Amino acid sequence: MREYPKSKLNRVKRGANRATYDVEKINTILDAGFIGYASYSYENKAITIPMAYGRRDNKIYLHGSQANRMLLALLKVGEMSMTVMHLDGLVLARSGLHHSVNYRSATLFGTVKKIEDPVKKEAALKCFMDHMMKGQWEHVRPMHPHELDRTLVVEMTIETGSAKIRDVGVNDEPEDYDLPVWAGIVPIKQVVEYPVSDEQLPKDILIPQHVMNYYEDNKYQ
Repeated sequence: MREYPKSKLNRVKRGANRATYDVEKINTILDAGFIGYASYSYENKAITIPMAYGRRDNKIYLHGSQANRMLLALLKVGEMSMTVMHLDGLVLARSGLHHSVNYRSATLFGTVKKIEDPVKKEAALKCFMDHMMKGQWEHVRPMHPHELDRTLVVEMTIETGSAKIRDVGVNDEPEDYDLPVWAGIVPIKQVVEYPVSDEQLPKDILIPQHVMNYYEDNKYQ
């Protein structure tokens, strides 16, 4: 088991019993998500932006326009932090202060750089698309050179990180367990609905098999 080193930067203090620094567990949380919350400073103001991302090994890929304010700010300082979270359930307790949520979250810290080489840039964008829908890259038209030129691609190297996971039930005060108040968990999960074809799509173009496979694997059970 490989773990990220613990430091003042990534050590979980509150709820430390729910913390993990295991690289594989953290990667599992990242791979199950689509959106990461990236933080940066702009004109001495703290801003957090949700960003779609791709992951390969210890690299996170983000992209936007060449004028993207957030990406340019991150490149200027050369480092960043990003958080990914999944809400798994509402924990309803017998008292208001013991209400909670079940979740999986991972927070990453690392250095960033701009990808200049066109081949590496295209590979990073493929990684981004594969993260969203495996197999989709092979079904779209090739990217035009001017599209690649207008796209800013940033690579984050994960240097350290940590995760917190809550996957347990209600934790009430001992004297409250006999109260006539319902308590329990309302599970929450992300599900995929049946794909909807674009209105301008020719009628003879069917939904690709890799899209249907994704639907079958992630639809409501």
